Amino acid sequence: MKTKPKFLIAIYKTIQFLYCIYALLIFAILTILSTIALLFVLPMGKNKMGNRIYTICRYWSKIWYVFIGIKHVEIFESYHHFKQPHIFVSNHNSYMDIPPIVQLQHQPIRALGKFESSKIPIFGWIYRAAVIMVDRSSPSKRAQSIRNLKAALHKRISIFIFPEGTFSMTTQEPLKPFFNGAFKLAIEMRIPIQPVIMIDAVDRMHFDSVLSLTPGLNRVVYLPTVAIEDYTVNDLEKLKTDVYKIMDDGLRRYRTYPKS
Repeated sequence: MKTKPKFLIAIYKTIQFLYCIYALLIFAILTILSTIALLFVLPMGKNKMGNRIYTICRYWSKIWYVFIGIKHVEIFESYHHFKQPHIFVSNHNSYMDIPPIVQLQHQPIRALGKFESSKIPIFGWIYRAAVIMVDRSSPSKRAQSIRNLKAALHKRISIFIFPEGTFSMTTQEPLKPFFNGAFKLAIEMRIPIQPVIMIDAVDRMHFDSVLSLTPGLNRVVYLPTVAIEDYTVNDLEKLKTDVYKIMDDGLRRYRTYPKS
C-alpha cells in the first residue's frame, strides 16, 4: 500500500488545523449569542426555563453544524412514542456526542450533568436549569440526585444517561461495561428505556484531541425501545445485559470493529 507524499500530509494537517480553528471560532461566537438569548428566559419558572434553554441550545447546535459542514441524521429502527417519557441511554466516546442530545428535542428531555460544572461562574446557573445534576460526594447528595431524576420523570420529562459513565476511549470494542443507575431507575419507575447510538461522533472528533474535528455525517440511531413490564427488581442484571446487547449489536451493524 502506497503512503501519501509528505507534502500532501503537511497540506492536509494545515487544512485540518485551520478548519478546527474556524469551527472553534464559530462555536465561541454562537455561544456568546446564545448566552445573551438566555438572559431573556431568566424570569421564567425553572421548568419553563429549562425547556427554553434546550430550545436555544438546539438552534445553537443546528446553526453550528451548518457553518462547519456537519449533518445531523436520525435513523429510527422502530417506532418511538414521543409523548411518553423515556430513559435514553447512549454510547459515549467523543465530545461530539453532546450536540446531538439537544437536537433530540422531539420531547421534553434533560441530560445528566456533573455537579462540579455548576460551580463555573455565570455558566453555572444556566447549567443547573438545563441538566439534572448528579452529586456523588456523599450518600445524602447521591440520594437527592436520584430524587431529582425521579421528579423529572414524574413530570413526564425524559432523561438522557451515558451508562458507561465516561468516555469509552477505544475503537477496539463498541462499549464499556454499564453502570446500574439507569436500569435500576427504569425498573423502579416503570419507565421504558430508549437506546440510541452515536455512530459517527468519534469520526467527527476523536477522543484524543479537539483538533481532530472533521465535517460529515453525525448519525443518531434510535434502536428498539425496551419495555420494562417484564422486568422486576431481581432482573436488574438481565435488563442491563439485554440493553447492552441491543446497543452492542447496533454499533456492530453500523461500524466495523476488530474480531474478538
